[in-house]
Amino acid sequence: MIIRPSLSVFQMDGSVGPMRVLVTGGSGLVGRAIERVVKTESGEREGEEWVFLSSKEANLLSAEETRAAFEKHRPTHVIHLAAMVGGLFRNMRQNLDFWRNNVHINDNVLQAAHEFGVVKVVSCLSTCIFPDKTTYPIDETMIHNGPPHESNFGYAYAKRMIDVQNRAYFQQYGVQYTAVIPTNVFGPHDNFNIEDGHVLPGLIHKTYLAKKEGKPLHVWGSGRALRQFIYSLDLARLFLWVLREYDEVEPIILSVGEEDELTVKDAVDAVVEGFGFKGEVIYDTSKSDGQIKKTANNAKLRKYLPDFKFTPFKQGDQHKRCSI
Repeated sequence: MIIRPSLSVFQMDGSVGPMRVLVTGGSGLVGRAIERVVKTESGEREGEEWVFLSSKEANLLSAEETRAAFEKHRPTHVIHLAAMVGGLFRNMRQNLDFWRNNVHINDNVLQAAHEFGVVKVVSCLSTCIFPDKTTYPIDETMIHNGPPHESNFGYAYAKRMIDVQNRAYFQQYGVQYTAVIPTNVFGPHDNFNIEDGHVLPGLIHKTYLAKKEGKPLHVWGSGRALRQFIYSLDLARLFLWVLREYDEVEPIILSVGEEDELTVKDAVDAVVEGFGFKGEVIYDTSKSDGQIKKTANNAKLRKYLPDFKFTPFKQGDQHKRCSI
């Protein structure tokens, strides 16, 4: 998908010229949200040309296919979302695959960006990169202070390496590659696979099936794990701000505040209420909760954007269920 609002724009260095943004993982949850925001809310940004790249168009595990995509589209800016992703239990089964595949994807994209003279790259990390044993709330300075949670260490370490690589590119070549760290993302176009999806879409699918089949709703884990949920369209708006305005190599947490943290049980209750599900809810404590707590501090974001308004969880959750 290519969107062409106009022909020229002010570049990050202040010069005038075409700004062509390549979004890897462009057909996923966050990619589709960025596409929607670009189409409906960013018309004033004349001169930007957006290319939303899907895995069908280029296998980013291949250095050759990655270079071919950069050769074809010649981006000046990149939002790097593409990754091997999955829910807790898939991560637990395939830590090696998550490590190897994501390291290859990230290295191919960042090196191609360097080779083709990309002005700025914004990559997407995850709060799972933070140490398992830590103090709370976590902030951007704490990423490398200890091992991540053992349940998804392959994915977490691979994502951490983006930060290492960004710093190395800056040190050696002076290029502006950075990263954002969102908390749990939800919204339209999510992956509703029960086993491989993330917390909220998995709950929505399970609740839909339980109501349809007249069966109890089985929730994996105790429900006591704490999470901060960010609506995908809010995250998309923040991604655009980072691309256009944020000038640090150091990553930035994109999240609702600590006061908006919810338990998984809170999320279950909201989904059950939204579906009007009247059946029994059973918490299967034989299943892992994953990391119980990973409360993130958004003070750095608030320093830059003190007035940004996040979509309330229940309002965003309602939008999501309506999109199924």
